[in-house]
Amino acid sequence: MRFTLKLAAGVAASTLLLGCVEDTGSPAAGQPAVGNSYDLSSFEGARAGQAEMGIQNLGYEAIRTEGLTTYWFNRSTGACARVVTSNGRYSSVTMLPAEDC
Repeated sequence: MRFTLKLAAGVAASTLLLGCVEDTGSPAAGQPAVGNSYDLSSFEGARAGQAEMGIQNLGYEAIRTEGLTTYWFNRSTGACARVVTSNGRYSSVTMLPAEDC
């Protein structure tokens, strides 16, 4: 009987402790693991088709395209990025002043 009570108390304590764990290292649902709403430079080298949705999930929208260069703008943060695609990958990602978008 005492073993059962100790076991029940241990399970209850473990359950309470598990409820206190907070994972702040993972991105929010739908957010890519790289980049943020102010800086897309970590997308350099990424596959263009896969990275585009990640950029959009960070709040950016494609403002204009000139050949293989796309200008992305985040209206919430005022961040602007010039992304050059080559061989299906983002070969260059440069953050620019908002007025360049």
